[in-house]
Amino acid sequence: MRAIICTRYGPPEVLQLAEVPKPVPLDNEMLIRVHATTCHIGDVRVRGAILPLWMQVPFRLYMGIRKPKCKILGMELSGMVEAIGKSVRRFKAGDAVLAFAGYSLGGYAEYICLPADAGDIRKGLVAHKPAAMSFAEAAAGLATGGLTALSMLRKADVRPGLSVLINGASGSVGVYAVQLARHFGAEVTGVCSTRNLALVRSLGAGKVIDYTRDELATCPETFDVVFDAVGKLPAVLARSLSAPAGLHLDVRKDAGSVGKMTTADLQFLTALVDDGELRSFIDREYPLERIVEAHAYVQQGHKRGHVVINVNPSGATRS
Repeated sequence: MRAIICTRYGPPEVLQLAEVPKPVPLDNEMLIRVHATTCHIGDVRVRGAILPLWMQVPFRLYMGIRKPKCKILGMELSGMVEAIGKSVRRFKAGDAVLAFAGYSLGGYAEYICLPADAGDIRKGLVAHKPAAMSFAEAAAGLATGGLTALSMLRKADVRPGLSVLINGASGSVGVYAVQLARHFGAEVTGVCSTRNLALVRSLGAGKVIDYTRDELATCPETFDVVFDAVGKLPAVLARSLSAPAGLHLDVRKDAGSVGKMTTADLQFLTALVDDGELRSFIDREYPLERIVEAHAYVQQGHKRGHVVINVNPSGATRS
């Protein structure tokens, strides 16, 4: 089968298209033919070992010294179940699914094997694909940005009557945070650049702030929850925007609760999609062969929503 392998840590060009053995599912696993994956910022950071200096040693001890131990990156995906192990009951061949690939990654390939009922985000989470979503839309962040936003908003106990400011409202976490905060009944204000104001309004933000015009620094309001969905809000500014009893959440510092997310949480999100209350947003789509170009674009830090990689868009099978 075709797969993108990461030959070493470095620039996007370290990613190479290769032929690798097709995996075989264990008794508790299913073989998924991948239709779409994404160029997630997490994949970019792993590929380039792009982390603060103090994290380099633990990162490389866990992920690999000179190159990733898991050479096929790809955190999230959607596809069709092709075969199941003998103990799998929740899925059957022919089911359309979406998944978080777990800490072993593996979405940058034509096939992947995942546990059907791991219930543990470290090993992977799988849910049936909402009928309303295409495979590209299903791969676009529901199992990553969606779960991150959900865990953070639950940590803040977002509910009707609260005011929530979401910084980075057009990003991979932000697009879901805006919609989920609105679903939970909060008054939502989104912060984004000029070109994304209409998008953030369409997601449900009652107000929008254009950070490129210094509107955030001069904002006279305070908020019950200040949710920095990109980890770029200065602490002093965050404090000035927080109400006296307000809560400041930073996705880079407070997202530890994501590790406790379960299959039930992913199913909660897919149910919202089915009910028309949640949608993904795709910035760009690339074929698998252009993965280097996709990584270069995402690394610039200006993407909106998600960048999708179409692995098997026609559904054609390969051995």
